[in-house]
Amino acid sequence: MPGLRADFFRRAEGDRMATVGRYSMGDRELLMAWGYVDEEHCRHNAVRNPVGGWHAPVNGCPDVELVRDGQTVIGLAVRAPGGEWIRA
Repeated sequence: MPGLRADFFRRAEGDRMATVGRYSMGDRELLMAWGYVDEEHCRHNAVRNPVGGWHAPVNGCPDVELVRDGQTVIGLAVRAPGGEWIRA
């Protein structure tokens, strides 16, 4: 998706590799998801609050939807822990 940026960071924790992904649109951070490289899905995630700060971390991967205009992807929506969709 144009404008979406993902930065990934890793570090060894014993015999496992911990990882975190930070996702942004332009200069606006949207979410972070973390766990271990050998796991199929995110262990935890946190969604950025549009009025500042972060929502509390929750277990698992975030709910994410593409925002479309017809067939063209024009944005991204991430569900915050309270159920509201944060759009970028």
